[in-house]
Amino acid sequence: QVQLVESGGGLVQPGGSLRLSCAASGSIFTLYAMAWYRQAPGKQRDLVAAITDGGITNYADSVKGRFTVSRDNAKNTVYLQMNSLKPEDTAVYYCNAHGDRPVARGNYWGQGTQVTVSS
Repeated sequence: QVQLVESGGGLVQPGGSLRLSCAASGSIFTLYAMAWYRQAPGKQRDLVAAITDGGITNYADSVKGRFTVSRDNAKNTVYLQMNSLKPEDTAVYYCNAHGDRPVARGNYWGQGTQVTVSS
């Protein structure tokens, strides 16, 4: 079992920045791939950024060059640095942990944190 707690959301003006954090507990964090998803009202939940247990990253086209995902295995935490924010980035952002090894298996979600980009 993995427990995920997101923080860092809020209201920001267009062009501003926010850093989201996701603290993990309960299992071997280093063996999980971590990701950030977002869901806007009336839309499906979409992948924003992901980082493997080996540190390989990938991003949705809409956030490339603006968002950066990173992880600190010593702190069991994954981050999403969001720069040059746009109104269309407004959504609830969810942290996800995915493992497929015998000692680290399953798909887990945090409770979400609201990001609102508005002037």
